[in-house]
Amino acid sequence: MKVEIWSDVACPFCYIGKKRFEKGLANFEHNKEIEIEWKSFQLDPTLPEEGAMKLPDYMARQKGLSQTEVKAMFQHVIQMADSEGIEMKMEQINAANTLTMHRLIQLAKTKGLGEIAEEEFFKAYFSGKDFTNIAILLEICETIGLNNAEAKEVIESEKFSDHVSKDIYDARTIGVRGVPHFVFNDKYTVSGAQSSETFLGALEKSYKEWKQNNNA
Repeated sequence: MKVEIWSDVACPFCYIGKKRFEKGLANFEHNKEIEIEWKSFQLDPTLPEEGAMKLPDYMARQKGLSQTEVKAMFQHVIQMADSEGIEMKMEQINAANTLTMHRLIQLAKTKGLGEIAEEEFFKAYFSGKDFTNIAILLEICETIGLNNAEAKEVIESEKFSDHVSKDIYDARTIGVRGVPHFVFNDKYTVSGAQSSETFLGALEKSYKEWKQNNNA
């Protein structure tokens, strides 16, 4: 049974939601029968690729908040992440376009490495690594297990841009307005970083229906 997950590497709730989903999946009796596909989504595709500002300044400008309000918002997110075993260095993050990372994740998917790619790019982004630097991107790709030459070719071209665009188009087609967005068996949806129990319930309900249909 397939579970599709629309996500942006720059979304803290996507990373938190990933960990909570994984907890629910670990407690699901039939987890070996679940196929997970990560889908690209961009919260702000207008951001420049060079990362001209840090995330606190970007958030203050984007949402019309003071730096004090941004820090309070970040602290709430950091506490949520910490409860899931994630360290988030929000003030060190570059506010830059995530398209290249998404294209590399799409490359990884063709090698059966989509899951590890998603995790490693989340980890890199929220640890404040400079993902606008080609050398840093290639280091992450090496950790994932991607071929250096293939990864470099993707970074220096527009390869897999159409895959990213299609994922975003598909998201809009089904009414996705924010991420993370989970679709179970092409039918049931869970939006946001819900509890592991919510994800477990969605897995059980959709799996039961999927099993009945496949045994019919």
